[in-house]
Amino acid sequence: MHELGIAQAVIDLAQSQLNGRPPSALRAIGLRLGEVSGVEKDSLSFCFECLVKDTEIERVQLKIELCPLRYRCLDCGREIAGGEWQAKCPSCGATSLAGEGGDELELAYLELEAT
Repeated sequence: MHELGIAQAVIDLAQSQLNGRPPSALRAIGLRLGEVSGVEKDSLSFCFECLVKDTEIERVQLKIELCPLRYRCLDCGREIAGGEWQAKCPSCGATSLAGEGGDELELAYLELEAT
């Protein structure tokens, strides 16, 4: 379960960004998670909850934004969103498609409480 290591890395990164603030100032961690990132949202949430339980950041919420799979046609520039992999552009029929998103795993934001 690599989600445990990812959850710990997210916690460590968030805490390193607090810039001298007390850990209790952290209220939420926002992540962007692509649907083809290879990370299971529910497993990541469970691991996060296990890691923060009985710690000074136990009340911190993990807010996960799921990002859909997206492609762009290199010939006509059309963006193709969601669904499964497509072999060709539905607009022009070209087969030169480039991934534009859906594989994200990003720390998007931290919600802090003023101290």
